Amino acid sequence: MAELTTLESLLEMGFGRNRAEKAVANTGNQGIEQAMDWLMEHENDPDIDEPYVPPAGNVLGGEADETTAGDSGEAPLIAEEDELYSDNPEASKQPMTEEEKREQVKRLEELMRVKQAERRERERAEEVEREKQRRRQGQELQQIRQKIQDDEMKKLADQRRREKMEDKLARQRVKDKIARDREERAQKFGGGAPPSTMTSTQPTPPSPSSPTGQGPPPTKKEYDESRIQVRLLDGSTINTVFKAQEPLAAVRVYVQMNGNTPEGQDFTLLSPYPRHIYTELDMEKPLKELGLVPSAVLVVTKK
Repeated sequence: MAELTTLESLLEMGFGRNRAEKAVANTGNQGIEQAMDWLMEHENDPDIDEPYVPPAGNVLGGEADETTAGDSGEAPLIAEEDELYSDNPEASKQPMTEEEKREQVKRLEELMRVKQAERRERERAEEVEREKQRRRQGQELQQIRQKIQDDEMKKLADQRRREKMEDKLARQRVKDKIARDREERAQKFGGGAPPSTMTSTQPTPPSPSSPTGQGPPPTKKEYDESRIQVRLLDGSTINTVFKAQEPLAAVRVYVQMNGNTPEGQDFTLLSPYPRHIYTELDMEKPLKELGLVPSAVLVVTKK
């Protein structure tokens, strides 16, 4: 039974002549399967429907045709379609019946459907892989964004805690200044007696004279300031003066702002003699209550 040529088969299957000729030429006329593969791969090319133009010098017949053309002095002629695209030149001499043509076209169409299904499956698998890659990238991006957000929230929380502490210290300084001003006014306009003396609840009864004839014991001097020396992590020290009623947190903030402690480095304060590590509860207590008046030495240690 005669077989259709590759070009004829493509035309019978409904492909345009331009597409069919390009498929046969670009696959080297190696068969219908290669031609169909080429058509499916290049069906979206912008110039797929433009007329096929063979390369210059691409003529059928090889050296014999070139020699003949050279001897005659005429331009070489392009071979007939049956010779250019035929898989079996001898088969073109035996025309196929209509039934044979339909049977062969049917087989080729089935082959085309199989190849199209394979291509769709391949494209679907590639799409699934691209979707997986896109999701992986999305998850990685989300993790990066979450980490940045967590770092920003941590910095914001530290900043707010520091601002709150500084505001509290500022309010305490204002209260201390008001108290000092009130005390100075009382001393100035109240005969020079300090408020503590003027506001005593009851007069102290005179004590009986001691056998030795000595007077009353001297009163303990009250200090309203504390000179604090802080020894930093690298061994250096800083010195400053605080009010006796300021909380220990004021010293902590001062170290954070004026010491060489790395940013974000948490630390604690301790008293070496006697050794005592101050806790968060101690931070709210005034220096006077903690026994750090009139002077004290504190050491910065890592948490």
